[in-house]
Amino acid sequence: MYNLQICIDRINHLTSERNLSINKMLKDAYLPSTVMDNIKRGRIPAIDKIHSLADYFNVSVDYLLGRTDNPEINR
Repeated sequence: MYNLQICIDRINHLTSERNLSINKMLKDAYLPSTVMDNIKRGRIPAIDKIHSLADYFNVSVDYLLGRTDNPEINR
């Protein structure tokens, strides 16, 4: 299980760190603008959307989901 608030906080931090708006980030990641709204409403996003966000930020899915504090991707 993961905490959606951690996911929101990490996405906000990563966009802020890169001086991006949420809408710009979603557009650049080819995701619909509803993704963040749905997460904020407590709706768990599909894994492909989480994976797209992780790829966009070059962090692990586990990091976005709060399963680890290490953003590095272990391959």
